[in-house]
Amino acid sequence: MYDERVPSERVHSSSDASTLRDLEDKLNRCLATLAMHFQPIVHATTRARFGYEALLRSTDTALPHPGAVLDAAERLERVSALGRAIRAHVAKVIAATPAERGLFFVNLHLLDLSDKQLTSTFAPLSKVASRVCLEITERSSLSGASDLRYRVAELRELGFRVAIDDLGSGHARMGTLSPVDTDFVKLDMSLVRDLGKYPVKQQLIRSIAALCRDQGAKVIGEGVETETEARLLVELGCDLLQGYLIARPAPPFADPL
Repeated sequence: MYDERVPSERVHSSSDASTLRDLEDKLNRCLATLAMHFQPIVHATTRARFGYEALLRSTDTALPHPGAVLDAAERLERVSALGRAIRAHVAKVIAATPAERGLFFVNLHLLDLSDKQLTSTFAPLSKVASRVCLEITERSSLSGASDLRYRVAELRELGFRVAIDDLGSGHARMGTLSPVDTDFVKLDMSLVRDLGKYPVKQQLIRSIAALCRDQGAKVIGEGVETETEARLLVELGCDLLQGYLIARPAPPFADPL
């Protein structure tokens, strides 16, 4: 739900910074004007649509980009409230969308995994679970979630599919989750960028793709911007592609049905 092209900047307290009350007002305004854009994910070889990733947006500019919204939610300890609002919004879009649109990828902050509503059969997103893949992401590390694998198994029992997000971004995600636990692995754009210039990146992606293939998980190359990157990802064994080369995020969808 967070666009990989938008920077994340921490909200710092200083003499001219907003007070916590002001920050909360800004977050509330963001939640009240919540919007989601959707970026297509396509089959690597045919470029046929496979699904979409839901990306957070707001029509209120007090918090100017998705990273600022998440920073505010973390500082105010309201990540669960933000996550619930996003999931409810996405669920409404999915419920009104024909199945031909494919699978919808929705990001989960690590703290969302502690939210009991996430695994409630009455939650809005649970009602469309068969059409949803939950991307487990965290801006520091997944190592703090001691029961992560149990929670992932519980989500899969509800009908959700699960993805490891941003593999290769510097955190040892496969130390906590492996392709055995998940349905998809998303390569971080730092691995994809300028792929043709770096044989080491190519070898790493080839190894990841082989491991995932053996375990029945599909690999998504994220942040694809050039035909060279797309071609190499196909050659290295990636199953799916996502990025500005394919389409930019749009409300509600980036391409016609």
